[in-house]
Amino acid sequence: MTRSKVAILRTRPETALRDYHELMNLAGYQAVIAREADTALKINISWHFFFPASSTTPWQLDGVIRAMLADGYDRSRMHACHNRTVVIDARLGERENKQLPVVEAHGLRNVHIYEGEEWVDIREAVGDLTKKFLCLNDVYPGGFFIPRRFIGENIIHLPTVKTHVFTTTTGAMKNAFGGLLNERRHWTHPVIHETLVDLLMIQRRIHRGVFAVMDGTFAGDGPGPRCMVPYVKNVILASADQVAIDAVAARLMGFDPLSIKYLRLAHDAGLGCADPREIEIVGDQEAGSENWHFVGPFRRMTFAARMQHLIYWGPLRKPVEWSLKTVLAPWAYVASVVYHDSFWYPLRAKRLMRAALESPWGRLFRNWEHVAADSNGYPLVGTTPAEAPRTGLRALARSVGILGTCLREAPEFALRRRRRAASTRS
Repeated sequence: MTRSKVAILRTRPETALRDYHELMNLAGYQAVIAREADTALKINISWHFFFPASSTTPWQLDGVIRAMLADGYDRSRMHACHNRTVVIDARLGERENKQLPVVEAHGLRNVHIYEGEEWVDIREAVGDLTKKFLCLNDVYPGGFFIPRRFIGENIIHLPTVKTHVFTTTTGAMKNAFGGLLNERRHWTHPVIHETLVDLLMIQRRIHRGVFAVMDGTFAGDGPGPRCMVPYVKNVILASADQVAIDAVAARLMGFDPLSIKYLRLAHDAGLGCADPREIEIVGDQEAGSENWHFVGPFRRMTFAARMQHLIYWGPLRKPVEWSLKTVLAPWAYVASVVYHDSFWYPLRAKRLMRAALESPWGRLFRNWEHVAADSNGYPLVGTTPAEAPRTGLRALARSVGILGTCLREAPEFALRRRRRAASTRS
């Protein structure tokens, strides 16, 4: 049997484009991503504010697009893909994280799947596969919907290397969480590990090809995917095996992949390989053997993360968790926005980001709109460190608008508006 393969390279701004091209071909992406099918570039936005390692980097997106165009893929068959969550504003995030300028510069379609896209019942999309689900039938006894456009499309996930307070690590597998489930995805949090396995089964059934390109130029430790300590690590990874690339990233961060539940479940289900001994590392073998000794997400959890654990897996589950499936749920969205956007980011982000922003990658981010690329990468990134654009009072002021958007677009309120509109028409 063919071993799972993960490509890994060290990189720097001046060679990043060449490195991404080499990386993807080392991982064999052209054998996976069919040219005659559309390809969704699934962008990761874990925070609408810029925070190193939290979201897809502009050079990651740029590198993937340029590699595909150089290899003869049709620009008209490629599109960026965004999802929305109840606490993340994707429209703001694609601007703050400088992903939108990349999409526009390459003339790609920019698809927000919650805006005007048709969603289809999961049973219509995958048929009897639903009988194999570990948990989604119990979470959504009436079924759920996925984007119709995904059926028959390729998908390339664009995650980053980081930790997560729910799943220890997050990467390629969890990047499907936003794309395949709608705003009620938080209903799955108590069974998040099983959910990721179910979603991987769905992906393997509906997509023409599934591939992942992971950016580790910045890597995040601590209570991710937002309130992390970012480090400059200068590595990039790629694989057609979503389990294997997450396993290699977990090992780089210092964790045993087989001790992480979602990876173990997927491995045991035959959906990929999470055993590092059985994964072929191609590219930079030395980089692939590093151990960064991250402390992980649980040692110094934020107040918000501790409360989430109490609600989903602790003593508050019975008295509180039920409310998240009712019209009362927006209390949790408000609490998250207030804590993360109005408190944590304005007061703590700047200090934790300082070293990353002073790095060449930080300078590249600051000057992104003005940096000229050559065939290898970005040779001149400037000398001035990047600034955190929305710390302090600016972040606090912006969070007020985000809070309004959060409440206005809360699915519970939107459902009531649709029902009122329907009754008015009848």
